[in-house]
Amino acid sequence: MKWSLAPSSRREGDVTGVEAPVTVRAYLLCVFASFGGILFGYDSGYINGVLAMNYFKLEFGDPNSTDTENAYEGHMYATWEKSLVTSILSAGTFFGALFAGSLADWIGRRSTIIAGCIVFSIGVIFQVASTTFGMLVPGRLIAGIGVGFVSAIIILYMSEVAPKAVRGAIVSGYQFAITIGLLLASVVDQGTHSRLDTGSYRIPIAIQWVWALILGTGLFLLPESPRWYVKRDQIDKAAQALSILRGQPADSHYIRDELAELVANYQYELANMRASWIDCFRGGWKPSGNLRRVVLGMAMQMMQQWTGVNFIFYYGTTFFQQVGLSNSFVISMITTAVNVGSTPISFWTVEKFGRRPLLIYGALGMLVCEFIVAIVGTAAPGSDAASTCLIVFVCIYIFFFASTWGPAAWVVIGEVFPLPIRAKGVALSTASNWLWNFVIGYITPYMVDPEEGDLGAKVFFVWGSTCTLCVIFAFFLVPETKGLSLEQVDRMLEETTPIQSSKWVPTTTYADEATLQDVEKITGARHHEDAVTTGAATKTGVAQETAEKPDTV
Repeated sequence: MKWSLAPSSRREGDVTGVEAPVTVRAYLLCVFASFGGILFGYDSGYINGVLAMNYFKLEFGDPNSTDTENAYEGHMYATWEKSLVTSILSAGTFFGALFAGSLADWIGRRSTIIAGCIVFSIGVIFQVASTTFGMLVPGRLIAGIGVGFVSAIIILYMSEVAPKAVRGAIVSGYQFAITIGLLLASVVDQGTHSRLDTGSYRIPIAIQWVWALILGTGLFLLPESPRWYVKRDQIDKAAQALSILRGQPADSHYIRDELAELVANYQYELANMRASWIDCFRGGWKPSGNLRRVVLGMAMQMMQQWTGVNFIFYYGTTFFQQVGLSNSFVISMITTAVNVGSTPISFWTVEKFGRRPLLIYGALGMLVCEFIVAIVGTAAPGSDAASTCLIVFVCIYIFFFASTWGPAAWVVIGEVFPLPIRAKGVALSTASNWLWNFVIGYITPYMVDPEEGDLGAKVFFVWGSTCTLCVIFAFFLVPETKGLSLEQVDRMLEETTPIQSSKWVPTTTYADEATLQDVEKITGARHHEDAVTTGAATKTGVAQETAEKPDTV
């Protein structure tokens, strides 16, 4: 009996037969990689509460602070210190993500993620041992480099190993894991913030080791990306990895056909491009140009940051204190809980409705909420109405982000790059995320702190305006990629425009166009000629093997 964890995303008229049915075991293997999001989310989120802890202010702050309203026993850190310690993580992840692009092509996707966990753990050691910003900042920088490895290559790995029918849902699981990490950080901060010893901040910091240990150890049990093996011309290992991921024997009709498609696509791409960093910027603005795809990926991640949501997750607790809300730690926990609860909606909608609708309508929902908060907060500052409006519409705003832009932006960047430059393209896109994360993390305190810009609720005019740009960007530049294999996405980008992309239907495969001798020479596998050159045997094979698989998803 067959059952589904995600709606069918197959396009009407699609060619059949390049992937096996999705078994439960294969699904769970792919899903585990998304655990890396917990590491990312927790490390990004714990600083939010730590900065508001009284003992942290006492330990790290200036004993002669002029900020008497927010100081504890006369101790308070400066705005520049708050800005630096928050944003320096993003600076580390920026450089880590860029370096990870080359490393993932050299040692593999899985090994790069494991290396990131090791680097991250070294950074955590520095943070736990710190009693001054002089040690905390380098620790956050080193940990950021490790997070850069993980955040860039996890997306790449999941996109390459996941079956196309549930790829959007699985990659969305990464964003869900980020929200869980943010929530866990908020809960731990809530549990330790009242302690008047170093445990108040050291416990939240030290718990990060747990996530790195689970991810790094668990990845030893997962196979390397078969597409990386194809890129390295290790076809036998690619077949073995596909066999594990798809839950089929290595000599299965499914494995042979999917491997033939991967190889034929890679050979086609290799004939038209190389894989150096400079090749990421070739091709101009034509639909198939690498430059256009890189700009799309980098702009996608930039726009995700300019939705403004990390303002809430980085500075929400201190911002709520500044605007006069009591129980700021509890409110911060509520916002992260909304984030967690809303993200799973995308598992279904990203495959049912597609990437473009989520991005367009999600940005519309966010900009409405942000302008409402800004208008009410400006018209009646400090009032009960403004406080209620802030809490309610910030939660609705987070709902829109978590169910749309949060996951969909990661899904798209994992799908739009051709194999020769995929690792570098995803790395550049992720680095863009962290660059703008750094910029927003650094400038926001100067925008809202009372002794600086003192914008208060007016800051939401800024986020509302940038979300308006997100709507325009998504409508004109983001293609629809649901229901397509990564190889089919390549062809779609060559043949249509973003606005018309949802109507594009694949009618052939790269393996169809390759000669039987070419595929057999590369894969070392014997294929039925009609399966390779016309795809006719695929339909029969799919029907027969599907009937024999009762545990498919």
